[in-house]
Amino acid sequence: MTSDFDYTIPPAVRRISGSFRVVGWLSFWVQIVLAVISSLVLLFAIVNLSARAGAGGSPGAGVGLLFAALGLIAVYLSAFWAFRYAQLGRRLRSRDSAKRPSPKDAIQALRLGTVISMIGMLITLFGGQALIGSLLAKALAQPQGGSVFVPGNINQYVEAFDIFVVQANTNTLLAHFVSLASTLWLLRTVNRA
Repeated sequence: MTSDFDYTIPPAVRRISGSFRVVGWLSFWVQIVLAVISSLVLLFAIVNLSARAGAGGSPGAGVGLLFAALGLIAVYLSAFWAFRYAQLGRRLRSRDSAKRPSPKDAIQALRLGTVISMIGMLITLFGGQALIGSLLAKALAQPQGGSVFVPGNINQYVEAFDIFVVQANTNTLLAHFVSLASTLWLLRTVNRA
């Protein structure tokens, strides 16, 4: 059911507005869910790393967790930006054309969203490389043979928790990908109008 309100808005603006609202909310919620899961795992990892710091943990893990945390902060910023897309879509539906954002404003918001996603993705990739490097160092340093257990420093062994941290970093990377894909799709939608 359409109202006279819908007839005052040009069809291209209606289509772009709907795209901004749907894609903005979808991107927002996917990023928030992935970011919360990653936050919990990384928070636990940081607490665990500080508890094991005196036992000679691997040096790359700290740097990897730092970059992963910075990438996670970028995901929260990107999720806020996706929320702004949804709000921009709502403002595009305004009856008053003076209150409606210009196409230049929409494209500028999309460009900034792309930059946020790309920088966050780069930082998260650096974190992933450092985490994988520290896991490789642990794997190469542990005694080969599987059934041989050398008492002493338990931190020299690759633990399941170490893989869990890599999974959290991968979730953060996926959140950045969702943000970037959403932003590029919206940019395509605006350019087609």
